[in-house]
Order: sequence, then structure tokens, then C-alpha cells
Amino acid sequence: MRASELDSAQFEDIRPYRDDEARAVLDRVIADPEMSHAAAHLLVPKLARLEGPIAWLVRLFVRFEFRRARDIRGVQEVIAKYLQLAVNRTSSGLSISGLDTLPRDRACLFVGNHRDIAMDPALAILAMFREGHETARIAIGDNLLTKPFATDIMKLNKSFVVKRDAGSRREKLAAATQLSNYIYHSVVNENEHVWIAQRSGRAKDGLDRTNPALAAMFAMTKDKGAPFADFWRKLHIVPLSISYEWDPCDAQKAKELYITEHKEEYRKGKHEDLGSIAKGITGFKGHIHAAFGTPIEGDFNDVGALAEEIDRQVIGNYVLHPTNLIAYQMLYGEAPPLQVGYPARPWHPDEYRETREKFEQRMARIDGRWREKAIHAYANPVVSKLAYE
Repeated sequence: MRASELDSAQFEDIRPYRDDEARAVLDRVIADPEMSHAAAHLLVPKLARLEGPIAWLVRLFVRFEFRRARDIRGVQEVIAKYLQLAVNRTSSGLSISGLDTLPRDRACLFVGNHRDIAMDPALAILAMFREGHETARIAIGDNLLTKPFATDIMKLNKSFVVKRDAGSRREKLAAATQLSNYIYHSVVNENEHVWIAQRSGRAKDGLDRTNPALAAMFAMTKDKGAPFADFWRKLHIVPLSISYEWDPCDAQKAKELYITEHKEEYRKGKHEDLGSIAKGITGFKGHIHAAFGTPIEGDFNDVGALAEEIDRQVIGNYVLHPTNLIAYQMLYGEAPPLQVGYPARPWHPDEYRETREKFEQRMARIDGRWREKAIHAYANPVVSKLAYE
């Protein structure tokens, strides 16, 4: 199907909820006992063991908070409030750069690095919401859709489905084509921002690299004979870098990497990804920075060149934290004279003795078999910076 012939009917099974569906879905979510249980663990973890009365109170509270929500914007206004509270409780602040220079009269395709299942797109949306931009539709894998209430919440928050579990080669091709068409339709035809990770799965090793297959998927909608560079410019691709001073899931990621490297099959539990989402939301993250790049408008005539440009911006805009330089020094003996934090300041190791002690203690608590994997994950953003200088 030509890009000019796309219509919304072909996206019914992957699209987010519409405004006219929001209230009925909200009522269904609020009535779901599993939602009350999960919300209790997030909102009042110390009391969540009192499941009956606390879940009942949480349900009343959630119903009250969403009482005026009648459309997706109304839902996101409430979600943004509690996401900001989560940031306040579990970080030392969220800083933003680059968003003020983005055009407000056209939609963009944000291609972001991926460290946390939920917080990466959530923080991008929070940043856009805070700065008065329209929020983005979010690409999520169908592996996250294991609980009906979680699926509803994600689709209420403008998430659309990436079919990772497609079976045959033909089904995989059909799923990729549908996804490509939906991204194009959202950005070009409906003027809606889209966020998608630069590769499938989190960068558990701390190396942010774009899978060229992602760029190839974007191009599946391109009209035959149309130049690649003209097509990219229609999508207004903007690289996005999110960095965390501390990773709440560092030990878990390191374990998965170790097991996979030793040629053992890593078997995820049925709802393990939802557990990682909860840990990413509630765990302490230190300073967080979201850096929005500039729309890609150069003459990139193949998918490899486009992926390379996304990487250049993601890594170039990535804000290093003291934990990154401390990890690099632990592995290689001496840290390079790079800047840390936002606003950027020179790295002086003597100023971060308390952070070093905290980092060493944190690493010491990780199983010795995969401890070095965790240290490398913190150090690798420095490795990437040095490679792209």
C-alpha cells in the first residue's frame, strides 16, 4: 500500500485508545482488583500487605483522582501529576535539554535510547507535557501485555502495540509493514508525535546503538522510487537520550547478560517485565536527564547511514553522571577528562568520594559472577563518548 493510501482502519488491533473510549476503559481499570493491588504496592508499599482494606481505599482514591477525566488528555493530566511525584521521590531531579528548540507546528518521530522499560517513554512524555508540547504515542512490545489492566493503562497513555511474538516469516513481515505504516500515518497524516526505542529490548550493557533494521522498518512505507533522504525528512526523526545516575535494575540486567553469555537460556517469568517496570518506577535513580536532539534533515541515503546519525546524536547528547566516570576508573584505572551532569561541569574525582563509596558498596552487593557486567554497564557510556569524539 502506498503511503498516500493509508487509512486508520488497518490499525485497529495495535492503536491506542481514542478520546471517546477513555471513560469506559478507565472505569474498567478502576474496577479491576489487580489494578488496586498493584497501585497499593506503588503508592503505599509499607501498607500494601494489608491487601483487603488498602486495596479498597486505593480503588476509591484512584476513582476520585480520575473523576473528571473524559478523554486521553484528561487521563494524562492525572498520570503526569503522579509521574512527577514519582520523579520527586525516586530521583534528585529531572533536567531537560533541546525540547525548547523543537518545532511546535509539526509532529516528530522520537527515536530514543532504551534503559528502562516504562520510565524512558514516560519521562519523555513528562518532559513534553511540562514544556507545553503535545505528548507522543509510544511503541510498546506485546510482551508487556500480560495483564489486562496494565494493557488498558498503557493504551490510555497513548501506547500502541509492536507485535514481537509474530510467528511465521510472513506474519513477521505483515507485522513490520503494519507498524511502519502506523508510524508514518501517525506522524505525517495525523500530525501525532511517536516515541520508539532505537532497538528491541533495553541496552542492558549500557551501549546505546540503533539497530539498522529499525530504520529499514521505517522505510517499508516509502513509495517505490522515492529517495530515502526525502522520506526521512517527512518523518522528522529526532534522536532522544535519557540517562540515569543510578539504575534500579542494574543487578537484574547484569545477571541476564551473564547467563546469556554463558550460553544458558535466560527464562523470564510470566510477569517479569511488569516487575521490572515497578522496580524502575520505585527505585532510586539519582539525577535524570532527557536530551532531545535535532530533526534529521541531511542526505542519508541508506538505513545504515541513518542509524549512524541517530547514534551520533544519542551518544553526543547523552549526559554522563559521576557514577559513569567512577565505573570507568574502576575498570581502566584512570577516567578521561569528560564533563558530567547538567549543566555540564568538569570531572574532578576528589569531589565525589561519597558517591564512589556508595557505588563500590552497591557493586559489592551484586553477585560476584556478574558484578563486572554491572560495572561495565555504568562505564560503557564513557566508552561510547570516547569513540564518538
